[in-house]
Amino acid sequence: MLLPRIGPLRSAARQTGIRKTVIAASAAILLFGPTAAVATAEPDQAPNLPAELVAAVTRDLKISPDEYLHRADVAQQVAAFATNAQRQYPAVFAGSWLDEAGRAVVALAQGPGADEAKKAAESAGFEVHNVAKSEASLRGEKSAFERWLEGQPEAVRSLVRGAVIDTVNNSIAVRVDQAGLPMPNFIDPARIIVMAPPVAGEESTLQAGDIAGETQRGALAGGDGFASVSGRSSLRCSLGFNGTDRNGNTVNITAGHCNPDIASAGSGNAAGVYELNGDRLGAQLGVFQKSVLGAQDYSIVRINDQTRDRFANNGVRAPGAAPIAVDGVATPVVGAPVCKSGARTGFSCGVVNAVDQTVQVGERELTQSFSANICALPGDSGGPIVTGRLALGISSASSVADYPVCEIPNLIGALTGNVPQLFAQPVHVVLSDNPGLRVRTN
Repeated sequence: MLLPRIGPLRSAARQTGIRKTVIAASAAILLFGPTAAVATAEPDQAPNLPAELVAAVTRDLKISPDEYLHRADVAQQVAAFATNAQRQYPAVFAGSWLDEAGRAVVALAQGPGADEAKKAAESAGFEVHNVAKSEASLRGEKSAFERWLEGQPEAVRSLVRGAVIDTVNNSIAVRVDQAGLPMPNFIDPARIIVMAPPVAGEESTLQAGDIAGETQRGALAGGDGFASVSGRSSLRCSLGFNGTDRNGNTVNITAGHCNPDIASAGSGNAAGVYELNGDRLGAQLGVFQKSVLGAQDYSIVRINDQTRDRFANNGVRAPGAAPIAVDGVATPVVGAPVCKSGARTGFSCGVVNAVDQTVQVGERELTQSFSANICALPGDSGGPIVTGRLALGISSASSVADYPVCEIPNLIGALTGNVPQLFAQPVHVVLSDNPGLRVRTN
């Protein structure tokens, strides 16, 4: 998993206890690369976006800031349509996504309700793509693959991360640790994807008594760094989205694995969250009110009363830069443009390539997650992921966390097609699990 950055920056060691990472999705995996290039814009032409985000959008997505916002909006429109179509046309609905040009596509198979579904999709302004198999049929194929896998030797099972429904190609895709594994004949060899396992971080040197300098006064936003401390255990992570809980308390929503003592969350012995002054601890900002690590990966940090005004904002930023103002919460959509921010690497962008999936890392499974072709490194854990100006996810796990800088895996991905993968905890799932919890939107 994408572990927090721990202690001073050093090269991370590969985790030895990981047996496999299983990917099992019920919605989609997008198998094309970053979106096609269109006219770019200079930073001063950006529609109220910070310069650092504009630079990441134009560099990574090769689109203009206006196009980034437009595609993010279209993605949410087709997401709303898909939710209704799954209920109204279950026999023919076969998924939806944004294509490489940013157009919304609805896939339909033949069957009862196909004409009505096509009319509804076209009336909504979406392109219709005729396919052979409905989403329900693809779920059946995925189940058949999983039954086949159960009967294979451990030497095979341990190298297969799982099967996903690839709606873009109307097929099943399989992620594996190495090429050349045996597969059943209904799996297209072109849909077998090799991906590196996640890695661990480093040992910690920070201690709660190691306080440096005076308390800062400036606002703290998503993407800023923090340290979490419990006894002699400490981690470095990134703040996620600022918010309020059901009682109106100021909170920050970050990753569950950023808590060094999950069992103590919500108690009088809860791990503390501290500001960072370089490589030393600053003032305590709050404590872990709730942490979940297993099916989900999130923490709710209760901010101290004396520092809550610093969190009374809806910003997401590269550390030290101007923020983007979050004005809502989004649903992950395959092909949608997304950008993450983290204390280690700042803003970087990509497109969602899988949604509603389960990622098994070591002995835990992260369910309902989504992934995007974005590089993230230790220290980015817990940071925010946005689509347009909407809160989308929290950084949870990475396929390239053992690299010292993102330029290396990004170059390897450009040459080989094995691009970095960032797995994320959807924000809307966190809100659903915690009635009354809200992301700040003003």
